Amino acid sequence: MTELTLVEADAIAQGTIDGAIQRGLNPIAVCVLDRGGHPLVVKRQEGATFLRVDIATAKAWTAVSLAAPSRNFAMMAEARPQFVTSLVTISQGRMAPAAGGVLVLRDGAIIGSVGVSGDTPDNDEAAALDGVNAAGLTSSE
Repeated sequence: MTELTLVEADAIAQGTIDGAIQRGLNPIAVCVLDRGGHPLVVKRQEGATFLRVDIATAKAWTAVSLAAPSRNFAMMAEARPQFVTSLVTISQGRMAPAAGGVLVLRDGAIIGSVGVSGDTPDNDEAAALDGVNAAGLTSSE
């Protein structure tokens, strides 16, 4: 399996921002992680609040740590709130139960994730998928 490259991560981040602009979203922050949960690229649009970076990172970390979109963790929070609270505590607050974090795949294998924060969770997720597609990669969505 090949690693997610810095060039690819930057293309994902920029594609995400471009997608957010095309969709008319509020200013966003985007974080692209490698498969080990380490940041490769973090970008914040002018006007996005500073907390957006932490939220985007948490969404990306949630996706890559659970090998599933962060939307799944949000659904889990509704069905099993105590379990999700436990996972957030165990992860030292690095997980976010909200849509907007998606996996980055190459040939069906997880090579990273991208998280977005700044608009509604559904819109954040759509922008993240725009970024993955712009980089010529795929996601589990």
